[in-house]
Amino acid sequence: MITSEQLRAARALLRWEQKDLADAARVSLPLIQELEAVPGQLKTQGRAIDAIINAVHSAGVSFFDGDYSSPGGPGVRFSRPSGSSLDTNEDETIQYREFFENDAPPGAGG
Repeated sequence: MITSEQLRAARALLRWEQKDLADAARVSLPLIQELEAVPGQLKTQGRAIDAIINAVHSAGVSFFDGDYSSPGGPGVRFSRPSGSSLDTNEDETIQYREFFENDAPPGAGG
Protein backbone atom coordinates (compact mmCIF):
# COMPACT_ATOMS: atom_id res chain seq x y z
CA MET A 1 0.00 0.00 0.00
CA ILE A 2 1.28 3.48 -0.79
CA THR A 3 0.99 6.61 1.29
CA SER A 4 -0.15 10.13 0.52
CA GLU A 5 3.43 11.27 1.09
CA GLN A 6 4.66 8.87 -1.59
CA LEU A 7 1.96 10.06 -3.96
CA ARG A 8 3.01 13.70 -3.53
CA ALA A 9 6.68 12.71 -3.97
CA ALA A 10 5.87 10.81 -7.16
CA ARG A 11 4.03 13.83 -8.56
CA ALA A 12 7.01 16.02 -7.66
CA LEU A 13 9.42 13.72 -9.52
CA LEU A 14 7.17 13.86 -12.56
CA ARG A 15 6.55 17.61 -12.16
CA TRP A 16 2.83 16.91 -12.32
CA GLU A 17 0.08 18.99 -10.81
CA GLN A 18 -2.77 17.16 -9.11
CA LYS A 19 -4.86 17.65 -12.26
CA ASP A 20 -2.17 15.97 -14.38
CA LEU A 21 -2.29 12.90 -12.15
CA ALA A 22 -6.08 12.86 -12.16
CA ASP A 23 -6.11 13.01 -15.96
CA ALA A 24 -3.45 10.31 -16.33
CA ALA A 25 -5.22 7.96 -13.89
CA ARG A 26 -8.70 8.86 -15.16
CA VAL A 27 -9.95 9.69 -11.69
CA SER A 28 -11.45 12.91 -10.38
CA LEU A 29 -9.33 15.83 -9.23
CA PRO A 30 -11.22 16.00 -5.89
CA LEU A 31 -10.25 12.36 -5.25
CA ILE A 32 -6.55 13.15 -5.71
CA GLN A 33 -6.90 16.20 -3.46
CA GLU A 34 -8.60 14.14 -0.74
CA LEU A 35 -6.07 11.31 -0.94
CA GLU A 36 -3.11 13.67 -0.61
CA ALA A 37 -4.67 15.63 2.25
CA VAL A 38 -4.78 12.71 4.70
CA PRO A 39 -1.38 11.51 6.03
CA GLY A 40 -0.56 7.81 5.81
CA GLN A 41 -1.87 5.01 3.64
CA LEU A 42 -4.25 5.86 0.84
CA LYS A 43 -7.79 4.99 1.74
CA THR A 44 -10.18 4.61 -1.20
CA GLN A 45 -11.49 1.96 -3.58
CA GLY A 46 -8.81 -0.42 -4.81
CA ARG A 47 -9.59 0.30 -8.45
CA ALA A 48 -8.84 4.00 -8.00
CA ILE A 49 -5.54 3.30 -6.24
CA ASP A 50 -4.59 0.78 -8.93
CA ALA A 51 -5.33 3.38 -11.63
CA ILE A 52 -3.19 5.97 -9.83
CA ILE A 53 -0.30 3.54 -9.31
CA ASN A 54 -0.45 2.41 -12.95
CA ALA A 55 -0.48 6.01 -14.22
CA VAL A 56 2.55 6.97 -12.13
CA HIS A 57 4.40 3.78 -13.02
CA SER A 58 3.69 4.25 -16.74
CA ALA A 59 5.17 7.74 -16.47
CA GLY A 60 8.40 6.32 -15.05
CA VAL A 61 8.16 6.33 -11.24
CA SER A 62 8.06 3.28 -8.96
CA PHE A 63 6.79 3.03 -5.40
CA PHE A 64 8.61 1.15 -2.61
CA ASP A 65 6.70 0.04 0.44
CA GLY A 66 9.67 -0.30 2.79
CA ASP A 67 9.37 -4.08 3.13
CA TYR A 68 12.60 -4.82 1.33
CA SER A 69 16.13 -5.58 2.45
CA SER A 70 17.65 -2.19 1.60
CA PRO A 71 17.91 0.46 4.31
CA GLY A 72 15.18 3.05 4.41
CA GLY A 73 11.44 3.00 4.39
CA PRO A 74 8.67 3.71 1.92
CA GLY A 75 9.64 5.87 -1.02
CA VAL A 76 9.60 6.52 -4.75
CA ARG A 77 12.20 6.57 -7.47
CA PHE A 78 12.53 7.02 -11.18
CA SER A 79 12.38 3.85 -13.19
CA ARG A 80 12.32 3.22 -16.88
CA PRO A 81 8.89 4.14 -18.29
CA SER A 82 7.09 1.18 -19.83
CA GLY A 83 7.48 1.03 -23.57
CA SER A 84 10.72 3.02 -23.67
CA SER A 85 14.26 1.87 -24.17
CA LEU A 86 17.37 2.81 -22.27
CA ASP A 87 19.82 5.18 -23.93
CA THR A 88 23.05 3.27 -24.48
CA ASN A 89 25.13 5.87 -26.33
CA GLU A 90 28.64 4.73 -25.38
CA ASP A 91 30.19 7.99 -26.63
CA GLU A 92 28.61 9.67 -23.59
CA THR A 93 29.63 7.00 -21.07
CA ILE A 94 31.94 8.32 -18.36
CA GLN A 95 34.81 6.08 -17.30
CA TYR A 96 36.55 6.69 -14.00
CA ARG A 97 40.20 5.71 -13.77
CA GLU A 98 39.83 4.19 -10.30
CA PHE A 99 37.35 1.65 -11.68
CA PHE A 100 39.40 0.33 -14.59
CA GLU A 101 43.02 0.55 -13.40
CA ASN A 102 44.33 -2.05 -10.98
CA ASP A 103 46.09 -0.17 -8.21
CA ALA A 104 46.60 -3.18 -5.91
CA PRO A 105 50.11 -4.56 -5.38
CA PRO A 106 50.98 -7.76 -7.29
CA GLY A 107 49.59 -10.85 -5.59
CA ALA A 108 46.86 -8.97 -3.76
CA GLY A 109 43.24 -9.82 -4.19
CA GLY A 110 41.53 -13.02 -5.09
